[in-house]
Amino acid sequence: MAAAADPAADQNPKPRDAEPHGNTKTRDELIEAEVADLLRAAPTVQELLRAASVATSRLHRLDVFDAVKITLDAGPPELPGTTNVVIEVVEAANPLTGSAGVYSKPEKLALDGQIECDLRYEARSWSLEGSLKLKNLFGYGDIWDASGSYGWDQTTEVGVGVYLPRFKSVPTPLMARASLSSQDWLKFSSYKERLLGLSFGLLSTMNHDLSYNLTWRALTDPSRASSKAIRRQLGHNLLSALKYTYKIDQRDSLLRPTKGYAFQSTSQVGGLWDNKGLKFFRQEFDVRGAVPLGFYNAALNVGVGAGVILPLGRGFMNSSSPVPDRFFLGGHSSPVCSLSGLSSLLGFRTRGVGPTEARRLVPSESDSDSAAAPGRDYLGGDLAVSAFADLSFDLPLKLFRDAGIHGHAFLTAGNLAKLSDGEYKNFSVSEFQRTFRSSAGVGIILPTKLFRVEVNYCYILKQAEHDSGKTGIQFSFSSPM
Repeated sequence: MAAAADPAADQNPKPRDAEPHGNTKTRDELIEAEVADLLRAAPTVQELLRAASVATSRLHRLDVFDAVKITLDAGPPELPGTTNVVIEVVEAANPLTGSAGVYSKPEKLALDGQIECDLRYEARSWSLEGSLKLKNLFGYGDIWDASGSYGWDQTTEVGVGVYLPRFKSVPTPLMARASLSSQDWLKFSSYKERLLGLSFGLLSTMNHDLSYNLTWRALTDPSRASSKAIRRQLGHNLLSALKYTYKIDQRDSLLRPTKGYAFQSTSQVGGLWDNKGLKFFRQEFDVRGAVPLGFYNAALNVGVGAGVILPLGRGFMNSSSPVPDRFFLGGHSSPVCSLSGLSSLLGFRTRGVGPTEARRLVPSESDSDSAAAPGRDYLGGDLAVSAFADLSFDLPLKLFRDAGIHGHAFLTAGNLAKLSDGEYKNFSVSEFQRTFRSSAGVGIILPTKLFRVEVNYCYILKQAEHDSGKTGIQFSFSSPM
């Protein structure tokens, strides 16, 4: 960025209209809209220089330019106190790009940024994804993408989407996405889930995000062994939901925070249309804090998460909440990285905590009189609380410190409770506190630019009769994306 200005114009430099150059496809109005308000609001030349720097960053974030340069020069003599603004851009040489990514539960380890509107709460377990993006097709900074993924747990998903940084007078990005996915939960909860959905990003700023999802959902049980609670929810429904997220993140790092704090609140209202069984309100809070300890680059990270889902409608407390939208605890993902760590409980299997119900015994085709135990379905909870404390520290060897490899010790705890179907009458705060599950352990963390790998030894401190927790070595892959 270059600049020259008349000292007499130090106060109120009055920028003239911005002049874009080098844009053969990108529309002038898009470039001007990204920078005009910033430059006009600058009261002094110094502020104008800062505004030009911010405007340059804005144009880079559109992801359709290879280079951006803003030049500020003193205006013509006949217009004293004015500043000429010239915006030079170099459009992307190759508008078509591809990417690949790896997923782990419950977070995505993407090798390149993706544009997406989430249609579901539960993340996938270990999957591969490929994606293609076409940038600036119509000159509005629009980015079109098509993606597909396949998971080891027989999860598949295909989707197409479009992203607009702004549309006419709407100053915030707009997103739309259509996707078709299937998820196999037979091992945990005796059902398979298929989703066909549309998702629209209505508002997206630094702290606020508002989206609308319209999803056709089908639950099936090919095993015919599901518990009574699961069988009652089999079939298909249409879910119309509005989701709002408020987020503040002041931590100094997403992969290894050493100071700062973060807060996220997510609210969702499901069943905006009158669909039986899919009218609910879901609220989730997540708080994080990191404190430096002053030795060995040590830091203490603590976090608390809580969530509740309630059916809506007449007699709602005696109705059942949708199983796929309930809260589940367990899995291998570290709770430190992201603000969606309510489901993390190290040492426990995915969906391995909380209310369960015995599956139906399906007669064996063999002539044996004995039959194997049918197992149990994990039903999730309407109320969930989890907490963690994580002490990270540098290792003594310089080789490890230079590579960012460090150690940590952790303590995690959490619990679930069912409130719907009239179970709120049996809820007791003291019993909920007494039955908290917990685990502790130590491990080594190998960070990369995009995610962190953990090798942990987990020790189960407390679990209930039907929980699926195991003391031993556990690998964890986590990403803040």
